[in-house]
Amino acid sequence: MNFNEKIQELRKNRNITQEKFAEMLNISRQAVAKWETGETYPDINNLILISNIFNVSLDRLLKNDSC
Repeated sequence: MNFNEKIQELRKNRNITQEKFAEMLNISRQAVAKWETGETYPDINNLILISNIFNVSLDRLLKNDSC
C-alpha cells in the first residue's frame, strides 16, 4: 500500500473528513486531496503531525507495504 492509500485509509477508519483533517493540520482541504491522489506529499513537519494524529510510525506511513 502506498502513502496516499495509507493516509486515506487511516483518515476514513477514524471517520475524519478531508476538511476536518485539514483543519487539524492547519492546511487546505485541497492539500489533503492532493496527498490522497498521490499528486503531492506533505512536508516533514506535516508528516510528523500526521504520525502523531494517527499514532503510527513514520516508517509505517512512508514505506511501501510490498517491500
